[in-house]
Amino acid sequence: MTRYASLAVTACLAAVAGLSFQRVFGFGPVVPVAVVAAVVPALLCGLLSGPRKGGPGKSGNPWPLWISLVLTVVAWAGTVSVTVLRPALSAGTLPQTLREGVLSSWKAILTTLLPAPAEPELLLLVNVVVWLAAFASAELALRTSLRAAPCLPALGVWAVALPLGVDGPGSNAPLAAATVVLVAVLVLVRADGSVPRVAWRPLAIGMPAAVVLGAVAFAVAPVVPVSADPYDPREQVQAPPPQQRDGVSPLDRVGGWLLNPGQVMFTVQSGRNEIERLAVLDRFNGVTWSSTARFVPTGSRVPQGPRPDRTHEAEQRITIRDLPGVWVPAPDRPRQVDGLPVVVDPESGALAAAQPLRPGQTYRVASVVPEWTAEDLAAATVATDAEAEAALELPWGPGAKEPPVQLAEFRRFAEAATQGAVSPIDKAALLAQYLKRYARYDVTAPPGHSYRQLDYFLAEGRRGTPEHFATAYALLARTLGLPSRVVVGFDGGNRVGDTVQVRSGDVMVWPEIKFERLGWIRFNPLPDSGRGSKGNDSVAAGETEQKLEQAQKNAVSQERGEGPGNTTEKGPQKSVAEDSPTPWWVYASIAGAVLVIGYVLAVLLAPALRRRRRRAGSPAARITGAWHQALDHLSDVGLSTARTLTAHEVARFGASSVGEDAHGHLRPLADLVNRSRFAASRPDPRAADRAWQHTDALGRLVTAKAGHLRRLRRRLHPRSLKDRRAPAGRPAEAPVRRGAG
Repeated sequence: MTRYASLAVTACLAAVAGLSFQRVFGFGPVVPVAVVAAVVPALLCGLLSGPRKGGPGKSGNPWPLWISLVLTVVAWAGTVSVTVLRPALSAGTLPQTLREGVLSSWKAILTTLLPAPAEPELLLLVNVVVWLAAFASAELALRTSLRAAPCLPALGVWAVALPLGVDGPGSNAPLAAATVVLVAVLVLVRADGSVPRVAWRPLAIGMPAAVVLGAVAFAVAPVVPVSADPYDPREQVQAPPPQQRDGVSPLDRVGGWLLNPGQVMFTVQSGRNEIERLAVLDRFNGVTWSSTARFVPTGSRVPQGPRPDRTHEAEQRITIRDLPGVWVPAPDRPRQVDGLPVVVDPESGALAAAQPLRPGQTYRVASVVPEWTAEDLAAATVATDAEAEAALELPWGPGAKEPPVQLAEFRRFAEAATQGAVSPIDKAALLAQYLKRYARYDVTAPPGHSYRQLDYFLAEGRRGTPEHFATAYALLARTLGLPSRVVVGFDGGNRVGDTVQVRSGDVMVWPEIKFERLGWIRFNPLPDSGRGSKGNDSVAAGETEQKLEQAQKNAVSQERGEGPGNTTEKGPQKSVAEDSPTPWWVYASIAGAVLVIGYVLAVLLAPALRRRRRRAGSPAARITGAWHQALDHLSDVGLSTARTLTAHEVARFGASSVGEDAHGHLRPLADLVNRSRFAASRPDPRAADRAWQHTDALGRLVTAKAGHLRRLRRRLHPRSLKDRRAPAGRPAEAPVRRGAG
């Protein structure tokens, strides 16, 4: 009976360990795969564990290991073909599918933003790992006597799932607590399994302790202080190279869209208007801007970027109408995309579809839009990471053997525009304000943003579209040492009820500057007349853009030491989250954990310290200490309630409780303690040594009788911290008051 109970617990252990892959795929796809892979091999091993014909028969020894191994491989191949790989087998043979799934799935997972798509080739890794763990655990439970050995394969599944699920959504704390409980139950089930009559006594006694242990593990996990980030194997895997996602850059479409402003690109259902970001272009080759995004697949989640103190959430339902290309519009920064398969650039958060967008496609996007304060911007410094270094490049142009002559002119123009600036944010804001006044908005301006065309825009034409203002700003910012990039998106639209029709005339191009800790900050160099030229039915993008521009103005005023009267609105107050104290329950949880740990250490160390103290002193004191230690041992077998017994009565009752073997130690020990107290001559050291030899032998007999679990439970009781000694000075056969440790 104990053997089959062990198999059931090992199957549960393997299943719970397999569910830890939920941070990779989510619970829905993982549950059936993990449960089947854990239960089937355990059942197979259980069937092969009974008596076999021609074998030991009544002994019930399991079949040879090689037979179990062959049968489990056959069962796994059949099970995985039906449950996991049925959709994939139509496109290839089983060996080919298995080879691609087992050998390549781990790399595909590490190059996919979590949660990963629940594709059969990827879920095959979960099936293989859990199946192997369940089979190994079941065989260890049947073929070894080590109580905790069958739990090791399940811990191996955790070792695979945890690195693959780093940065995944959700938490494995409940599963870890369940694993702790199951490991304790497995040890209890396998304790004293050779005696069927008492096989379940350790389980009945220890189950509450196992449940409490799991509850403590679950409660403590969220508040355990961890100072280092977990190891992420994705940092060691080569990301896919940049891809040209669209044959025509959205930046090249801006001029045509503005000349035909009434075309509906997409519709947005949302209660709040937001700026919709389309494409992020961070590389300039002297002729055009392009993207270096390293797009990776994702199930639905987008990793978060910088974490400002203030944000607001935006939930939108977007329906594509006449938007061409593969770039997917969404507010910055998206976190969740449902309804449309997308690939994501983890650095910028830009979205792209695997195939060109089609009219009628609908998806939901949840974004967390940052809100920067004047205090944030005033203290901002220019970023210096690798991405920022790349955003400072000023190439000579395709095939050029020397820098273009326009670069020197651009640098002088930028320095004149930002004269008097005292900080990076001051430079960035002054440059935007200068371009607002310097040129005028004109949708009929010829498109283009190469060195030559931008030189004409700044030197002669001084009129242009958002394409010209944004690309000129980004180029001028780089000459000042400000890392910059260009973003194409949409600002505004025509609201009808709760739906906003975003049209081609609402297209917008803006530059962004990267600051340390803050990330990319948007600036607006476009004249105000450019915003108002979209028609009277166009709605503003909401409060976010106005707050950002006001924060930039306030930050410049703070840098120059000007009073707040120079701004139209006071800067937002400091975030409440910065001043809020740590919740009381964190301190309460830590204090409770410290008290529990201190109590456990005290009750575990008290017997050892007491024993050490009892073995010290004169021979008479050592004999008395040995007698007190023997009384502690006897309390574990039912003599803890005896209050007044003579030494020989203790020996007689103790022998009846422990066994006849104990009589040979208790009787001599009782004689020694009586002589040490009441004999005329004092005992010698050899008598003290004999007393402790009898006590140690008695302790081993009591442990064999009561078991480690019962003795541990007694030690955890608060009574174990007391050391009640027997009184001295009684006659040799007078009652001796026993001490309970």
